[in-house]
Amino acid sequence: MRTAPRTAAAVPGDPRTRDRGGSPRHETPRAGAAPVPTAGAGSGSGGRHWRRLRDAALWLAAGTSLLLVAATSGLLPVQPMRVHSDSMTPTVAPGDLLLVRHGQGPVERGDVVAVTDPLGEGMLVKRAVALGGDEVAIEDGVLVVDGTAVCEPAIDPARLDGVWFGPVTVPDGQLFLLSDSRDGSVDSRAFGPVPVSSLVGTVTGRLWPAPGPLPSPSTGC
Repeated sequence: MRTAPRTAAAVPGDPRTRDRGGSPRHETPRAGAAPVPTAGAGSGSGGRHWRRLRDAALWLAAGTSLLLVAATSGLLPVQPMRVHSDSMTPTVAPGDLLLVRHGQGPVERGDVVAVTDPLGEGMLVKRAVALGGDEVAIEDGVLVVDGTAVCEPAIDPARLDGVWFGPVTVPDGQLFLLSDSRDGSVDSRAFGPVPVSSLVGTVTGRLWPAPGPLPSPSTGC
């Protein structure tokens, strides 16, 4: 007996899944039915937002890196400088991050300055106590400039060394530098006055750990 050929329409459905059988076909959505979302639909604006944030973060990181490189290499008017010595305590402590304003003057007596180390590489932070033409001496631990005792409230008397020095006259165009902690510190008492051309800049303040200007050398006088 011959049987009718089986066609796609003769494939039985499955009542458990409400499959009515038949050949696969594309069904048009019923009227009023909500469209079925596709993968990633609605994520375009969010993706663009995150890409913009990521790009902004990358540009900010690159700009910050360039700024730090320019500042530490001396290409900007100001430069951060880390202190590794205790020679300027208590005014400046080891580990302090200072802000140095570039320029070769004018320097005033009492300014804290950064200079090229005359005995080696790197920089030194010292206090300019006398300028070109000044006569400077230390008498029984007291700084004397042009015959007048200088009030130095930042100097700890317990950290004095070499209680007698000079007098010497500072040549024109040079600076006489002293440490605030003068017990065994190396300064102009050892290497002499330094030329203004060796001046890196004036220390305008502290960036870390206590941001703000350094105390005035005359505060407390």
